[in-house]
Amino acid sequence: MKPYVFVLGIVFLVAACSTQKSAINKHQSITVEKVAEDSVEYDVETFDARFESWYKMNDNPALYRSQQYYEMWNQQYINAWNLNAMNPRKSWFFEPVIGYEPTVNYGFEMNHKLFSYFQYVENVLKIEIMSNGPNSVKH
Repeated sequence: MKPYVFVLGIVFLVAACSTQKSAINKHQSITVEKVAEDSVEYDVETFDARFESWYKMNDNPALYRSQQYYEMWNQQYINAWNLNAMNPRKSWFFEPVIGYEPTVNYGFEMNHKLFSYFQYVENVLKIEIMSNGPNSVKH
């Protein structure tokens, strides 16, 4: 296996749900009932235990931004990531190519976690994804 295989397989786990679920709006701490009939849930899978523990330790709701903020940065990071994945000199880390549709609503949690992963790669692993990213170290 290649060193640090962080298969950022933005593997979108498709789970068909047929029951009601409670969704928590982290910005306002209000519980909202959402009918999840035939819904799709998305998640970020990194296969990197160090990221998972870093994420749990650094996930601070006081530092959260809006979903639109995360979507904007994620689109830029994904474009840069995919360009790096196609570069033979950098592809050792930037595999696989990430599929992300800007018209799909992946939800706050998935966008936040994905943004956090990009921050982890740049600030903890010290691997530059793009040169003009946000100045925020954590979120």
